[in-house]
Amino acid sequence: MRIALTGASGKLGTVVARELRAQGHTVIGLDVVGTRAPDFVQVDLTDYGQVIDALTAVGDTHDGFDAVVHLGAIPAPGIRADVATFHNNITATFNVLWAAVRLGITRIVTASSETVLGLPFDVPPPYVPVDEEYPARPESTYSLSKHLEEQLAVQLTRWNPAVSISALRFSNVMVPEDYARFPSFDADPLLRKWNLWGYIDARDGAQAVERALEAAIPGLNAYIIAAADTVMTTPNSALLDAVFPDVPVHGEIGENTTLLSIDKARRMLGYEPLHSWRDEV
Repeated sequence: MRIALTGASGKLGTVVARELRAQGHTVIGLDVVGTRAPDFVQVDLTDYGQVIDALTAVGDTHDGFDAVVHLGAIPAPGIRADVATFHNNITATFNVLWAAVRLGITRIVTASSETVLGLPFDVPPPYVPVDEEYPARPESTYSLSKHLEEQLAVQLTRWNPAVSISALRFSNVMVPEDYARFPSFDADPLLRKWNLWGYIDARDGAQAVERALEAAIPGLNAYIIAAADTVMTTPNSALLDAVFPDVPVHGEIGENTTLLSIDKARRMLGYEPLHSWRDEV
């Protein structure tokens, strides 16, 4: 596929670009920052004119796309002012999705976030493992923007039934260099309770992107994308007893299996994490 990748200069975007190219796809990166290259175009995603122009053609760089992967965003709360985060992310996502649909691109993957599940879980989750079945619980303007981006996609795909938009609710993105500090998390279960001790290896994030592009299931489909395990060696039962003693457990949980359910992504996309911090430390 010929793929436009927004946020190509980011932590996840650089890995997604590398992995998709390794699988034989043509990837053109679109970002507001980045190094000049034949496969990169500098674009301000908050400017619709730049977005639709870049998705249509840029000189000899490309002449259109089969798919769009939208990772470009202020990637977390607390980096910029709340209102700046909201305005940037909502505007950028509307521009990218609207332009893609207008151009007849029907395969779209967009970065949602685990935060819509209720992070940092100061109000306990309704049950564990958490999944995509309960209503969104945004607790920050960043998370609110991600929830509203999903709702935008619901309506765009309702208007355009052939369009597939996969909203990947990525957990905390990690690369192998991050894993050296993981053993220190065991000292205090509260250190990482904010996302139920979850994470996602960026390489598996890239796998999820490719699987979603290949499946291209019509409509808006949201998927939690996390590693198969937690960041802890402390067993899940001990973590839950200490931090969330009154939260119901749905089904069986393993000793260190993820509490961010990836069952839907496994079932519908064939996603299966291949990387664990335990293999790196």
